Amino acid sequence: MQDENPVLGADDMRRTLVRIAHEIVERNAGERVAIVGIHRRGAILAARIHELLTDLCEAPVPLGDIDIAFYRDDLKLRSAGRQPVVHASHIEFPIEDYTVVLVDDVLYTGRTVRAGVEAIFDYGRPRRVQLAVLTDRGHRELPVRPDYVGKNLPTARSERVNVRVQELDGVDEVTISPNGAEVLA
Repeated sequence: MQDENPVLGADDMRRTLVRIAHEIVERNAGERVAIVGIHRRGAILAARIHELLTDLCEAPVPLGDIDIAFYRDDLKLRSAGRQPVVHASHIEFPIEDYTVVLVDDVLYTGRTVRAGVEAIFDYGRPRRVQLAVLTDRGHRELPVRPDYVGKNLPTARSERVNVRVQELDGVDEVTISPNGAEVLA
């Protein structure tokens, strides 16, 4: 955690997720919305957004989570001889009936989002897919643009955005560090 520049603290993260939840409700008024998070931290953020939406909406909002380990197009590059950690996916609602809001922690190259959309389509064809991210750091390699952004973080490719959540890391925060200074699973 040394050499890290704090960007968002716990209160900032909470306010950001509240704002994203309100934007989802406003943009999808009268439509059936479901929330699906990308493992690991995206799924945790999705659960938090889901809780906020449950308070804001009159209709139930389904919640799901997906693992994209085997959908990554750069799996061989990332694993470097290690097997990817695989989590179970849970989408227990008819996806065709919903606008699915895909949730992730950091948007960078767009490859994780591409894999997430591909994984969702294995469950069916939603009415549409929207993307919500806690942070957008730029440097896209694919034509992906989020519908809901918590914070835009201009970064250098040599930097890393670290999102920590209470459930996994014991603290809610977002920091920027030199690349390689922090590795999150």
